[in-house]
Amino acid sequence: MTLLRVDASIQGPMSASSALADLVLDEFTAARPEVPVVRRHLGQHPLGAEVWSGAIAGSYTPEEDRNAAQREAIALAEQVADELQQASLAVLAMPLYNFGISQHAKTWIDVALAGAPQGTRLLEGTPTVLVTTRGGAYGPGTPREGWDHNTDFLRRILVDIWGADLTVVEREFTLVGVNPALDEFTEMASIMRKTAEEAATSAGADLAARAA
Repeated sequence: MTLLRVDASIQGPMSASSALADLVLDEFTAARPEVPVVRRHLGQHPLGAEVWSGAIAGSYTPEEDRNAAQREAIALAEQVADELQQASLAVLAMPLYNFGISQHAKTWIDVALAGAPQGTRLLEGTPTVLVTTRGGAYGPGTPREGWDHNTDFLRRILVDIWGADLTVVEREFTLVGVNPALDEFTEMASIMRKTAEEAATSAGADLAARAA
């Protein structure tokens, strides 16, 4: 049994999504310390866009005719796909950036899809926690309603394409306290943070229970 954790934040220690994922992991490992955690941090060690194109080009090239870059790309794509397939549980921290999915997360998805036969459900039945954060508010009635093109996209990939058993932990208004224009929402943001942290802790406990 292994748990796969993937982070896509570029914020380092200031990352709100990674902080929530830490809460999930803390709760999980407190109950199941013997379960190994496989980590991939796409923000710190991004996959190059050339990996996807190289793996795709290599897949259409006879093996004996592949160049070194194509062979390397295929091997890395297979490794990324294998990490997903071998995971018994998964925690994915993937924030909203510029109204959509982070480029690092999108490349990771493309590379994973290139690393397995078409139609492979890489997370079939795998209990998976998706942690996603948004700097502003995107809920019903807000000026940015409908502008979140990250969460639904990830649901499509993780559930509809890869078959994950998905739990989503969300936090909004992470830029309150950073952007002075949002100061009026301080109390609301504090409540949202507390709710998200409680949801993350609960998700970690649920993963531990399901791993028992």
